[in-house]
Amino acid sequence: MKERIELNAEALRMRRKMGVDASSPIDVFSLVEHSEHLTLVFVPMGQRFSGMCVKAGSQGLIAVNSRMSYGRQRLAVAHELYHLHHADPCGRRVCLLDLDEGDDLEQEANTFASFLLAPYDALHDFITHRLQKGQEPLTVDDVVRIEQYFGFSRRGMLRRLTEEGLITAPPEEVLHVDMVEQAARLGFDSRLYSPAESNRTYYTLGYYIRMAEDLRYRDLITPGKYEELMLAAFRADRVFGTEGDGPPDD
Repeated sequence: MKERIELNAEALRMRRKMGVDASSPIDVFSLVEHSEHLTLVFVPMGQRFSGMCVKAGSQGLIAVNSRMSYGRQRLAVAHELYHLHHADPCGRRVCLLDLDEGDDLEQEANTFASFLLAPYDALHDFITHRLQKGQEPLTVDDVVRIEQYFGFSRRGMLRRLTEEGLITAPPEEVLHVDMVEQAARLGFDSRLYSPAESNRTYYTLGYYIRMAEDLRYRDLITPGKYEELMLAAFRADRVFGTEGDGPPDD
């Protein structure tokens, strides 16, 4: 199993490859959308699963469980990016919601995802300079400020802070706090702790959409085929001009 320092370095390399600096918060969804051959799909999954990825040649697909909170979805996308760059021989992988479950590769992907969202130096600089913390322990409010800045789920943030010895309070104590109320009290948006908007329960972004649009533009497919492709990708808005939601009818 790879060391944390190696996974942090890999996360920094991926940031550079995607045109992101080593310290800023990132919009991981936008990075995937703009990746040349990547498709991102939001779809409800069973309660044990966070997402999956499939790789075929130069093309990749990431599917995310849209029932999860926005913060957990961000972590899942970063997790799947690691798998796409360390693809299984079968070219696909299904990943679990519980961050403590899974084999060594799953744990590597979890650690990589954490570093991709918040590289080691970026996290420590934020705590030292933005929160102005020295040796004193982090408070619950500090945890909220960190997870809001870097876009983490609560469990993902606690796992990271615990692994690096930055939090001394039992994780359960912080988990039992009303996250939405706590964030609101500090002036933050609460969307990090809730699932995505209802019209993103079923949704597709990225390469698949661009290719279908290009085929239509070049008259290489019929209007009917274009509509079929878009409806299969849960993009009724591209067919009917409205924000569709839900799987295509059988």
